[in-house]
Amino acid sequence: MFYMNQDFKINKDIFSRRVGVLMGGCSSERNISIKSGTAVAKALKDGGCNVVSIDITSEDRTKVIEQLVAEKIDIAFIALHGRFGEDGKIQEILKSLNIPYTGSGPKANSLAISKILTYRALKNEGVLVPAHIALFLEFDDYQKIISEKFQGHPVVVKPCSEGSSIGISIITNYNNLNDAIKRAFCYDKEVIVEQYVSGKELTVGILGTQALPVVEIQPKNDFFDFSAKYEAGTTEYIVPAEIDNALSEKVKDIAQKVHQALGCVDLSRVDFILDKNDNPYVLELNTIPGMTATSLLPKAASAVGIDFVQLCLTLIHLTYGTKTKKT
Repeated sequence: MFYMNQDFKINKDIFSRRVGVLMGGCSSERNISIKSGTAVAKALKDGGCNVVSIDITSEDRTKVIEQLVAEKIDIAFIALHGRFGEDGKIQEILKSLNIPYTGSGPKANSLAISKILTYRALKNEGVLVPAHIALFLEFDDYQKIISEKFQGHPVVVKPCSEGSSIGISIITNYNNLNDAIKRAFCYDKEVIVEQYVSGKELTVGILGTQALPVVEIQPKNDFFDFSAKYEAGTTEYIVPAEIDNALSEKVKDIAQKVHQALGCVDLSRVDFILDKNDNPYVLELNTIPGMTATSLLPKAASAVGIDFVQLCLTLIHLTYGTKTKKT
């Protein structure tokens, strides 16, 4: 593993480069992005980098280009969660300006942000995903479609392209279905309804080309919802997960397969549900996972001896030194 290799050293040239940490944005995850970006900027400064924090407050391409050009950055660390961060648009802008950036390229981001497109791609690769259907605004008889598909079994309703569990509902009584669908449509023009899979919640971070230890998530809420993710004391994290070694390796192998199937590079985080028969269902891939010192990917990195400063420096190193063409 490159991150465990004692010969691996951060390219010293990055310390002479001006690093712009892009944060904020206009999505529903703006506040979370500010937290990630603030933590990353501090870590990079502590690590010796020349850093400027850039709060993106518009999705207008011309305005964003003007803002980036004015800051005269050499490298961009993207800490923008959700729309305009994980949909490929900021990556397209940075590419047009010839500014290297952390993480995956436009194509991988635009694919991974859509749960519908992600499931389609993963099914083609033989990866286990929940049974699901997509709903669009022009449909009107949701109840009939869902009842026929899931036969009254519990389902999860969620916006197609939102993160941080925003707009998600678990439905056990179909009388509540229409309200859940309306709520999800408040956040997106496409909604996905999927089989509810009960079991352990797991996540696997990818750093470079390697899978980090599996993290087990034990929320005190019904599931790993927004409050469980961001309110202190509402969730317990176990690293490494309390599963046997063979199963852990299997889950990590699947995470790497998902990362590669969606065309990702340098980092991602793949979320799973492990059912009672130890079948790992992939729920989604996050191209720009949370990046505070207590976020899931940093927790996994810490378990193999990579502190938060080292993690942020490593991602800049990968960005500056990579020969991989980001698509």
